Amino acid sequence: MRDQEPAPGDAGRRLSTKEAAELLGVKPETVYAYVSRGQLTSRRVPGGRGSTFDAGEVEALALRNRRESGGSPGSSGELSVRTRITLIDKDRYYFRGVDATELAARHSYEEVAEWLWTGQLRPGITFAAPDASVAVARRAVDSLPEHTSPTDRLRVAAVAAAAADPLRFDLSVEAVLGTARVLIPTLVASLPPVRPSHRDTGPLAHRLWGRLSGKPADDASLRALDTALALLVDHDLAASTLAVRVAASARAHTYAAVSAGLGVIEGPLHGAASGLAHRLLLDVLDHGDAAPVIADELRAGRRIPGLGHRLYTGEDPRARALFALLEEMPHTAPALAAARDIVATTARHTPLHANVDLALAVFTASSGMPSTAGETIFAVARTAGWIAHALEEYGERPLRMRPSGHYVGPRPPQPLPE
Repeated sequence: MRDQEPAPGDAGRRLSTKEAAELLGVKPETVYAYVSRGQLTSRRVPGGRGSTFDAGEVEALALRNRRESGGSPGSSGELSVRTRITLIDKDRYYFRGVDATELAARHSYEEVAEWLWTGQLRPGITFAAPDASVAVARRAVDSLPEHTSPTDRLRVAAVAAAAADPLRFDLSVEAVLGTARVLIPTLVASLPPVRPSHRDTGPLAHRLWGRLSGKPADDASLRALDTALALLVDHDLAASTLAVRVAASARAHTYAAVSAGLGVIEGPLHGAASGLAHRLLLDVLDHGDAAPVIADELRAGRRIPGLGHRLYTGEDPRARALFALLEEMPHTAPALAAARDIVATTARHTPLHANVDLALAVFTASSGMPSTAGETIFAVARTAGWIAHALEEYGERPLRMRPSGHYVGPRPPQPLPE
């Protein structure tokens, strides 16, 4: 059936909140979310407590949602989803229209997360988790084998925290925001501290440092970690973010949506890429020269990690911002020189810029962190972005993220197998 434009006779007709929700295929609270985003206008009922909505405006929004639901193929034939969160354009990226690198340079990770979620800055905000939530997550994580990866620990912590939250199925904006502000510090607190004397106080970056490095943290290093978290908080519809939106489209609760994202980032082409760059960097430092290391990688048929990005023809703006801070950190000179050697050596046959994975590798290698630290930083940072996308998806028509399969198997009917 073809979508129909609103009938001319509908002009001026008013709908109740319930009627508007039914027409849009959403919950009543989502109708008010549309109002807050400027997609609908409401009018109070004279002498009453409810609101009414122009029928033509509601039907136009419903038509637009139907046309764009589930995405529409872009010029490249890839899935396209409407979003107000992140724009990547001409080797720069923006959070809600604001240059992301400038935002990360001036504001903490928590402040940038609030900006993504609400479009408002809350100077000085820090996230804190209740002791009960942390205790449940830690017990679950402590039961895992010693060799368990950080991402597995975070995923188990998210599941445990969800099981302890009886209100997890409340998908209202305020409830999801409350979950977000508790879940992220719970994930950090669930990781075992490297330094036994580490205290869970202060900004999130300070708490995370003691779970990644046994070295004392100086101000420049903490600033670099906090900025890295803010730079990595979102990057449009990366694979993990798409998984989160699919889960949210099915109305999975926030913990489950985050778990979907955590399940995707372990791939070597996504969250684990910084670990590969970290190990490459250590090999170059051991050899004192990038040439033989690069030669071995290419001989084995492996791509060189930490170089190039499909969304940037030039320099990755996240790498540029992070490298500038690394120059100010103590003890980073050897790793920075090794990174420059990798770029210069590879440029002899493939001129690629360093991406944020290589910058993150310089940071983790110089800070006495394991190769998995970059993946941990990425996962913690991106959790805020995933929740921003889940919030946005909760305001859309349920189950819209369901593409149709293009069947290419044997044409039915086929005989039953013997």
